[in-house]
Amino acid sequence: MADDRTQRGAADAARININEEHELRYWAKALNVPEAELREAVAKVGVMAKDVRAHLGLPEV
Repeated sequence: MADDRTQRGAADAARININEEHELRYWAKALNVPEAELREAVAKVGVMAKDVRAHLGLPEV
């Protein structure tokens, strides 16, 4: 099944999918970082949101 491009939030709150533009925008805004910085963080630590938050020095939610 194809992704619903009208969806505004993240499909999975535990994972960051930077390959979907709506999710990239959502996570960049949610974490208050530029999209490029989010891409770099995911490249370094993987797609798990808790790992990206820790890498960026942000508290877990």
